[in-house]
Amino acid sequence: QGLKPLVPTESPALIFGTSKPPSDLPAAESFLGKNKVPDLQKVFQRSDGLPVHLKRGVPDKMLYRTTMALTIGGTIYCLVALYIASQPKNK
Repeated sequence: QGLKPLVPTESPALIFGTSKPPSDLPAAESFLGKNKVPDLQKVFQRSDGLPVHLKRGVPDKMLYRTTMALTIGGTIYCLVALYIASQPKNK
C-alpha cells in the first residue's frame, strides 16, 4: 500500500487563466505614469542633516509646525480645563 503524498504533485489547471493579456487593453505605461520611487529615494537618502519628516521642504515644515501648534494648544487647553474643573464652586 505505501504512503500517499498529502500534496498533489501536479499543479491544477487554471480555470479562468489565459496565456496572453487581452489585446484591447492599453499598455501599462499609459495609465500607470512615471515611476517616482528612484527620485524620492534620492531625496530621502540625501545626507543633509534633516530628519525624514522634513526632507521635502516647505510643505513638510508647514505640516510639522501646524501639528506641533495643535498639539501644544490642545495640551494647554486641557490643562486649563482641568484647572477650572478642579476649582470649588461658590454658591
